[in-house]
Amino acid sequence: MEYQVYAVPCPDYGGAEQAIRETVAAMGGMERFVHPGERILLKANLLRPVPPESAICTHPAVVAAIARLVKEAGGTAVIGDSPGGALQKESVLRNLYEKTGMARAAEEAGAELALDPSARLVDLPEGQVLRQAEIIAPVLDTDGAFDLCKMKTHVFMSMTGAVKNSFGIIPGLAKVGFHGSHHSHEQFAQVLLDLVGFLNPRLCVMDAVLAMEGEGPGSSGTPRQVGLLLLSDSPLALDVIAGEIMGLPREHNPVLLAAAARGLSPTLPEEIQLVGAKLEDLRIPDYRLPKFVWEDLMGFLGPLTRAAHRLTKGLLTQTPHIMEDRCVGCAICKNACPGKAITMTGKGGKAKVHPRSCIHCYCCHELCPQKAVELRRGWLGRRLGG
Repeated sequence: MEYQVYAVPCPDYGGAEQAIRETVAAMGGMERFVHPGERILLKANLLRPVPPESAICTHPAVVAAIARLVKEAGGTAVIGDSPGGALQKESVLRNLYEKTGMARAAEEAGAELALDPSARLVDLPEGQVLRQAEIIAPVLDTDGAFDLCKMKTHVFMSMTGAVKNSFGIIPGLAKVGFHGSHHSHEQFAQVLLDLVGFLNPRLCVMDAVLAMEGEGPGSSGTPRQVGLLLLSDSPLALDVIAGEIMGLPREHNPVLLAAAARGLSPTLPEEIQLVGAKLEDLRIPDYRLPKFVWEDLMGFLGPLTRAAHRLTKGLLTQTPHIMEDRCVGCAICKNACPGKAITMTGKGGKAKVHPRSCIHCYCCHELCPQKAVELRRGWLGRRLGG
């Protein structure tokens, strides 16, 4: 088959480098992906400045292992990302790399850290939704990119993997605008496909040693020991296999549905050769997925008026609610809200969500470091969901 995904048992991060070395060798060696003298961006998933054990970010052991192989192949590894909901400043990036363990990984592996906070407006000639976008400088100033993602659930997009990781090439707070202008699952999936097509990663590595289940991808998710590394040269193939392992129904995977609508491949497991394991042996029957958004029940409603549609949507979907006992008034949620649905007018200057303005992107839930944003379903959703 044209598409391959390598599944490698890795029960702990102490064995990550050996597992990656052996797998990359089986894929043709790092020389297949890097030419001498090239600078390669290692685009990790660094959502927020949190420690590795939180399972929110790609583990530094995985990043360091890839960086060493790049260096041995004659290239220079540049570790980088743009954290969600943050201003693009060098101090912000330094703090991100320090807290996530990337600074130490770079030092140990002889890699660089991407500290240029700038971004440039570029054309996306192959984009179907995006014709132009602001892209962070490290993507534009390197010769190629590796996609070093994390296996996590995602309350908006169901899961986050290799394709979703490409959203990090949009600078900090500029991400807010994309959630505002493309706020349905289908629209946002199209944005992600355009971005991953622009990034065009040469190699994708998914950190599923310590993955995340439940209400991911941020602090409200739960770390889940999976003990796997997944490698491929296709971000879509990687996400297909990851979704199968998690037991994510295809109809709840907007990225794969959008890719299939575009005629992209692969979007089905039978299109992929899984090397190193059998899919039935990797599936985790009790993997805890996010509470599904009830919007897909609305198909039976037919052509409603806009007002009735908005009302019914509010009754069925999950809406963010601020838990005042946890909120510290940091305003991260307010600054990240594309619908401007959050103000700091709650009791004691704490956050307050205004439901009529909420576009249900869940950026507030994703980025809150205090787990102070709870997703609550309307009364009809609660009745239908039991």
